[in-house]
Amino acid sequence: MKSPFRGFPPEARRFLRALKKNNNRDWFEAHKETFLHSVKAPMEELVTAVSAALGRFAPAYVTEPKKAIFRIYRDTRFSPDKTPYKTHVGALFSRADLPKNQGGAFYFHIAGDEFGLAGGVYSAESGQLLALRNHLAANHEQFRKLAASKHLINAAGEIQGEKLARAPKGFAPDHPAIELLRGKQWYFWRLLDPKVAETPDAYQEIVNRFERMCPVVEFLNTPLIALAKKTQRLKLE
Repeated sequence: MKSPFRGFPPEARRFLRALKKNNNRDWFEAHKETFLHSVKAPMEELVTAVSAALGRFAPAYVTEPKKAIFRIYRDTRFSPDKTPYKTHVGALFSRADLPKNQGGAFYFHIAGDEFGLAGGVYSAESGQLLALRNHLAANHEQFRKLAASKHLINAAGEIQGEKLARAPKGFAPDHPAIELLRGKQWYFWRLLDPKVAETPDAYQEIVNRFERMCPVVEFLNTPLIALAKKTQRLKLE
């Protein structure tokens, strides 16, 4: 099948590398046309294509470019790093029935020397963590089977993420799934050759890996969807 994406022009990665060295407003404004035409426009094209493909195997994650693509401008209000721009351009595809930027999702970004993609739960609030751990405790064998798929491991590697040093409150230290339950994050992360981003293959690489990650992402979202529905019901009562 012919890729609906032509690839980022070489100017895109050159721009992002140069932005890393010249992260200031004057430089960015002087090169803004390059950003708009060589970075932003092809990113929108790629996100549109990927989102259309998600409609085939993960329709709840279809996200239009203006909602999926992160702004290039950094929020520096609470950061000691006051550089104004991100040095990569990324997109997040979340479930439409979960709160924004919460739950399991698919993600990819392009930087000057990096092409990375991910899937899973990267950030969760306390209530979500409890729901996830209860779900994993009760269904850890199913989760292990999904995460051990050879096709998945070949595409995205093994599940990773930060963990607590000890068993979380309410869970026995000798629980058969304690290694999973100590998790604060459960996600896949895979780096590809950044030169691939400049080819039509970038689209298929993203779609193929997202599709293989999908069963695990959906597993992780199962308790979060139930929690979101319960929270919504309580608000209406």
